[in-house]
Amino acid sequence: MSTVSLKDVTKIWPDGTVAVNNVSLDVNDGEFMVLLGPSGCGKSTILRMIAGLEDPSEGDILLNGEPVLEVPPRDRSIAMVFQDFALYPHMTVGDNIGFPLKLSGVEHSPRLERVGDIASALGIGDVLARKPSQLSGGQRQRVAMGRAIVRRPGLFLMDEPLSNLDSGLRAELRAEITSLTTELGVTTMYVTHDQAEALTMADRVAIMRKGVLQDVGTPTEVYGRPATLYVAAFLGAPRMNLLEAQVYVHLDRYVALNFGEQALYLPWSDLRARTVAHFHGERIVVGMRAEALTPVAPDFQGDVLHGRIRYLEHHGHESLAFLDIGATAIVVDELAGKASRDPIESTGALRRFGGALQRLTGRGGAATLEQGEQERASVLSDSGRHARRPAELGVRLAPYPAISPGNSLSVAVRMDSLHFFDDRGYRIDVGWR
Repeated sequence: MSTVSLKDVTKIWPDGTVAVNNVSLDVNDGEFMVLLGPSGCGKSTILRMIAGLEDPSEGDILLNGEPVLEVPPRDRSIAMVFQDFALYPHMTVGDNIGFPLKLSGVEHSPRLERVGDIASALGIGDVLARKPSQLSGGQRQRVAMGRAIVRRPGLFLMDEPLSNLDSGLRAELRAEITSLTTELGVTTMYVTHDQAEALTMADRVAIMRKGVLQDVGTPTEVYGRPATLYVAAFLGAPRMNLLEAQVYVHLDRYVALNFGEQALYLPWSDLRARTVAHFHGERIVVGMRAEALTPVAPDFQGDVLHGRIRYLEHHGHESLAFLDIGATAIVVDELAGKASRDPIESTGALRRFGGALQRLTGRGGAATLEQGEQERASVLSDSGRHARRPAELGVRLAPYPAISPGNSLSVAVRMDSLHFFDDRGYRIDVGWR
């Protein structure tokens, strides 16, 4: 079995493009770790560096606690499954699966026995005599997986192996890959841009953006307590509602979150209120998932937002209503701006306390102020990394409800399910992990 450790790994291409920026990540023995992110975020580059197909510009990579940058790829006990299958077209399925064993000098009889066992486990035992051109896409992917598994490596690297398949087959193979890796107990690193794959298959998820590691945790943690505004917007369908709010503190009573002409009130007894109170008179971003919003009668007493339906989406099993509540939405712009520092290293209590102290005293060291000006790309400014537009609050409704665009709708808000982010996009809840 294998453990993997990336220590401050950076990869810069010859043209100066930073593909991976100071990433540190530990993968435990037998763990299924998913690297999740959009195209071009550096996740495949990380896999290739671990496999030895690329060399990092800075940092170190350890397998089982030992540095491997000087170890040839063939000696790393790694098997890699690619997106394009990469099968030998002139060989049969059986020969493709058994080829690594043949190279290793395994005798013919034990080689055939092991190939047969792997093929049966993958459901391709009846096509061993066929050529890859005679197989479906799903069968070819199973052959590629079989060729990797048959070596019994210490580490599997899978680079979007299901992206070329239709949705039904992807769901089927997701279950097969998960059960196989669990049965074998092998450490697996799996790259995908599909959040359903990540949240379904992973023991832990590492979310990337423009070469920077944004968040690491179990599927429940990264979905339920996202570390950054980007992770909050990236995970979930429909996407989290991200609203600009003005903070006003009524000491020992509540913290008012003003969304235009409406407001929600965070009670002082809520531990998060003490942290949000540091932003008195400032703007923050408040996140609300659709499951935290419930349609109610207009005279409902409680934490309520009122709006008018702008449009409806019907999905068969449910409908989504999008409300104009007179607020401003924050839209994460994946294409604009540059990646900031690693947010996981930047979201400590000391940084939050320092920021609060500076706001209270109006003072800060010259170096701190200069650094702040260089790094601060406010998500709440029109020139920042994210766009601002009128909010359309997404709310889940029953299928095909008896309402229409233009109708009024009131929604109750679960205050314990709100998410709070500062103007750089970092989570500001206390004790969030």
